[in-house]
Amino acid sequence: MSDFIPDDAIRVVEHTADWALRVRGRDLTELFRYAAAGVARLLVGEQLDEVPLDTRRQLKLEAYDAEGLLVDWLGELAYWAERDGLVFPVVERLEVTPNALVGAVCGGRAPELQKHIKAVTYHDLAIREVDGALEVTIVFDV
Repeated sequence: MSDFIPDDAIRVVEHTADWALRVRGRDLTELFRYAAAGVARLLVGEQLDEVPLDTRRQLKLEAYDAEGLLVDWLGELAYWAERDGLVFPVVERLEVTPNALVGAVCGGRAPELQKHIKAVTYHDLAIREVDGALEVTIVFDV
């Protein structure tokens, strides 16, 4: 993968009923980029390097707030995985404001989905500033 993601940017968090990711980024764009990378890792696990980079998709989303936008963003990625078996580990272009997102992702058909995401939830979803960065915990219904 061409994107460098710091080791502490994405962490799988134990959760009682589902999966959760804690994601940190310097700004909304980085936070959304790392969240997408976290979803790709959840979907294919150790097989992430086996996902071909032969499919591109573009997105344009609007939402009431940044949390809603994050749910919509990750929901689209999960939908493509479930419907088409496509996983997008590379975010080629991404512009994020608190109410809008324009982006392009690159990926392909995963050899096998390790996990299936039914939905991205709003459970305790809040983007917060922590130690000069943005942080969010995202819970997935699986």
